[in-house]
Amino acid sequence: MLWLLPLQVLASCLWLGHSEVVTSFETSCPQFFFREIPPNEALEPQNPAWICQRYKNQYYFATLYDRKMRIPVYSAYIYQPGPGKRPKTWLVEPQLIGPTYPKTMEKEWTLLNRYNVSLEKLSQSQAILHDYKNLTGLNRGHLNPNGHHGDYSSRMATFTLTNIVPQDEKLNGGAWNNYEQQTMIRRTQGCKITYVIVGAVPGNNYIAKGRVNKPSHLWSAACCMVDNNYIKAWAVIAENDKNQVQLLTLGELEDTLTELYGRGEVSLFDSDCPRE
Repeated sequence: MLWLLPLQVLASCLWLGHSEVVTSFETSCPQFFFREIPPNEALEPQNPAWICQRYKNQYYFATLYDRKMRIPVYSAYIYQPGPGKRPKTWLVEPQLIGPTYPKTMEKEWTLLNRYNVSLEKLSQSQAILHDYKNLTGLNRGHLNPNGHHGDYSSRMATFTLTNIVPQDEKLNGGAWNNYEQQTMIRRTQGCKITYVIVGAVPGNNYIAKGRVNKPSHLWSAACCMVDNNYIKAWAVIAENDKNQVQLLTLGELEDTLTELYGRGEVSLFDSDCPRE
């Protein structure tokens, strides 16, 4: 029976070292979801990657990534806004290339020069900086916005290309920005903790010669605990070619996403979040 011991030790070591690209949010970074329950499988793409977004050895949010479309399906985080500088450095996700690469997000330059990864190999696994160059009418749109975080490291963690989609620049700087900066402040009045999921519905158009999908819609949903007896929720959706944001109930958004994704009934939060 002694031979079992090394196996048990090995198994525990593997568990302790669970990587950034994980097999499930429930077991790896459930803290970013209300009641530790992520959205159901109706949002899962054909080739998904579950990423516990890690920067400087700390998890800051969770992203379900679509490897084929090279955009996030959604990013989930806890709303903790605060003043601070906007980072300027963009990062990529080493473990999308393979499990032997670093567990923390890195600059493209670091992977190319320190880890000898070719740009071709990096670009196979995810979007790269070059994909977002020379865009017309579009820019890099955060799902999890840096302004919803209160310290520099958590803001920096949002500057990974796995948290970015090609977004209509008028929407990104206009109605969507108003929702992120103004509506969220009003809606979270009295909230002790607010769980947020922001997503993108794949569209029929692409940038970067077909490499990166341009979403047809962007959406956001929040579930907030005011106290132990009172929970409130709200949601929005926007077409990614109009400078308009539509305010919805959580139930209305889930119904809309059920139609848009066409993969079954969508559930974004635990059933205790009010749908009306």
